[in-house]
Amino acid sequence: MSDATVNTEVQTGAPEARFGDYVLLLKPRVMSLVVFTALAGLLVAPGSLSPMVGFTAILFIALGGGASGALNMWYDADIDRIMKRTKGRPVPAGKVTGGEALSIGLWLSVISVAMLGLATNWVAAGLLAFTIFFYAVIYTMWLKRATPQNIVIGGAAGAFPPMIGWAAVTGGVSIESVLMFGLIFMWTPPHFWALALFMKSDYHEAKVPMLTVTHGRKETRRQVWIYSLLLAPVALGLGLTSIGGPIYLSAAIVLNLIFVLRAKAVWRRDEATAEADSYAAEKRLFKFSLSYLFLHFGALMADAALRAAGVWGW
Repeated sequence: MSDATVNTEVQTGAPEARFGDYVLLLKPRVMSLVVFTALAGLLVAPGSLSPMVGFTAILFIALGGGASGALNMWYDADIDRIMKRTKGRPVPAGKVTGGEALSIGLWLSVISVAMLGLATNWVAAGLLAFTIFFYAVIYTMWLKRATPQNIVIGGAAGAFPPMIGWAAVTGGVSIESVLMFGLIFMWTPPHFWALALFMKSDYHEAKVPMLTVTHGRKETRRQVWIYSLLLAPVALGLGLTSIGGPIYLSAAIVLNLIFVLRAKAVWRRDEATAEADSYAAEKRLFKFSLSYLFLHFGALMADAALRAAGVWGW
């Protein structure tokens, strides 16, 4: 075989997968939120785990989140190839095969659930198993392509990590963990719909029934405003539970005031105005929403640390 033939085969063949491609398969940016909120749930829960067990719990919760990401990329490869935002992902880019993504997702699901159960308890493991199932099957395989409420209902998958962290310590569920779940659940629709407002063509071309596609941008703006108003009392209510404190309540008041005002600015705009300034208000809301959860859960952990140090009780 000539050198020219070899070179042609190398150039036209599929790109060879690198370690980083397999990491991207697990959606590391999403995983960072999973890890952070699960860690918050673990640290603010009454009781404690040894540092080694706590690290192990977070590791396998993270792997469970990665398993969900891999299964999502396996199933959604067809629409990921169409959308500008996702066409560079490992499977649609041809760097990782669909079979590899499915295999990795399934194996990580089994390993993460089994090891979390062995390391902590089976309530936490059961919640992790349900989270993976909900994201991979209920959201990815069903809701995402079936209803404009895909983000609303599907948001539950991303809301479970703090409940899992809490359950890893306590072995159960409480009003505090339910409200941490509620905070993420109510945040998800305005967060994603703000993105959809300036990424509508992606979802339209991929035939994903995002609210912007099925009901138009005016209705999407109204829903962003409504869910932002519903989000605020959940966030503030969490501050009135046993895990709240002065830092969290102060942060929640400021953050939700900003969030509501930015959502109101999005709601009051018409499409011509938004298009004229390249959807500046929508992008401001979306960018702020990226830090919203990290700041809330960071404040919860700060209050927990000061409470443990005896600075204040609640």
